[in-house]
This record gives sequence, C-alpha cells and structure tokens, in this order.
Amino acid sequence: MRLIIFSGILVSLLGLASCGVYGFTGASISPDIKTISIGTFYNNATLGPSNMSILFTEAIKDYYQQNTSLTLVDEEGDLQLEGYISDYRITPVSASASGNDQNADFSSNSRITVTVSCAYINTKDDEFDFDRNFSFFVDYDQNQTDLASEEQAFVEEIFDQIILDIFNASVANW
Repeated sequence: MRLIIFSGILVSLLGLASCGVYGFTGASISPDIKTISIGTFYNNATLGPSNMSILFTEAIKDYYQQNTSLTLVDEEGDLQLEGYISDYRITPVSASASGNDQNADFSSNSRITVTVSCAYINTKDDEFDFDRNFSFFVDYDQNQTDLASEEQAFVEEIFDQIILDIFNASVANW
C-alpha cells in the first residue's frame, strides 16, 4: 500500500515539474514563452545613491534568471520589462522628545522609500500586461544608524522586495 501511495506522489510531482506551466518558485509561465528582455531601469529620482540604476537592473535580471527557465535576451523577448526608479525619499517617521524645554524635539526614526515604475508586456497574452508603480520602505533609527554607511544595504533590501513584487505581478500572476 505504501509503495502505491509513494508511486502516486512521485508521478504527481514529476507531472507538475515537467508540464512547463507550474514551477516551485510560484511562477506560472506558459510553455510557449522562452525569453525575457529587461531594459535598463534608469534613475529618475532626485535623491539616492548614484548606482541605483545599475543595482536594480542587475538584481532584477539575476532574480528572473535564478527563478525561471527563461532566457535573457537584449530586446524583443516574449516577456518584456522596462521602467525607471521614479522616487527616493527620506521622511521622518516618529518624533522624540528632547526632555528639556531649552532644546527642540526631533525625529528619531526616519524612513527611506523607493518607488519604481515598471511596464510589463507579455507578447503571447496581453491580458497580463501592466504599467504601474511598486514601492517599498525601510525604517531606521537616525540616532543609532550612520546613513552614509548603511544606505547601500537599505536600498538593496528595498530593491529585493520591489523585485519580488514585480515578479509576483508578472509571472506568478499574484
């Protein structure tokens, strides 16, 4: 009996893995889609590290290559992603009292927010096309964190989440 159950499970898993529509990363890509082209995501934000364009573009290319079987091509892929970094801002999140009438109150926590505008085109099925903004943020304590030394790590953390959101919206159909 155990052998029959085990065989059934094994056949089911092999069937799911080989059908080409479902992958264990959550991507549901039609078997007739073979390529993806990802254009350079230029930095149109007025603030932020100068290398954000390169960081984001390379990170999103790497993510799609690691999590799909698609071949990355320079242009005219079956799937196409392009866009730009539209906003980078640092805003105060919470105030902290100085505890002294002679000193001003100040912001103790700040938030870095990055917004990326992304257009997605599925040349095989335009039902899934979109053109929208993706945004994420990281909060930090400005009294205990040196922004100059930590900003790169914060931006990478934000980009990781935005890339996951773009991936889910495009090939995972979430």
